[in-house]
Amino acid sequence: MNSTKRFFLFIPLFAWALVPGALEAETKSMEKIEIYNAKTDKVEKVDPVVKSDAEWKKLLTPEQYDVTRRKGTERPFSKTCAVPPSGKGVYQCVGCGTDLFAYGEKFESGTGWPSFWDPVSPLNVKMEEDGGFGMRRVEVLCARCGAHLGHVFDDGPPPTGKRYCINTVALKLHAEDAVKK
Repeated sequence: MNSTKRFFLFIPLFAWALVPGALEAETKSMEKIEIYNAKTDKVEKVDPVVKSDAEWKKLLTPEQYDVTRRKGTERPFSKTCAVPPSGKGVYQCVGCGTDLFAYGEKFESGTGWPSFWDPVSPLNVKMEEDGGFGMRRVEVLCARCGAHLGHVFDDGPPPTGKRYCINTVALKLHAEDAVKK
């Protein structure tokens, strides 16, 4: 193969690198992010958790996969949220273990899903507009692995007035003697 043909074979590769922001977007997705650790009461820089669908399917039950990776919703009143024996603990993301909600911020909303009035830190969750099913809602995602957790509404109790309505299967309880906030 002569050098002219080789040159033309590599043009698409070089062209991709010249697309504005292409390399920056690739690099940015691998940058560390800040997450609050409830146990140490400190903000830490951590790597985002990125897995293939096959890896998520091995890690999660079929229902956890459907809810967290495919944005499903469990049936209301179908699950019971674990209660820490000591009355203190934190609910973590079932996919990556990121601290999400303290047990002390859980309340009974009557909706059939666990409800919280605040996350352990705004760093640990991210919000996105959700226009699915003809509704305008705000989706709640794990900031570290992107797991769909549920939705947030403006009809919660004081002090925030928020109701983070979260799928039980998206959470795992880490009970401990002291979770700081």
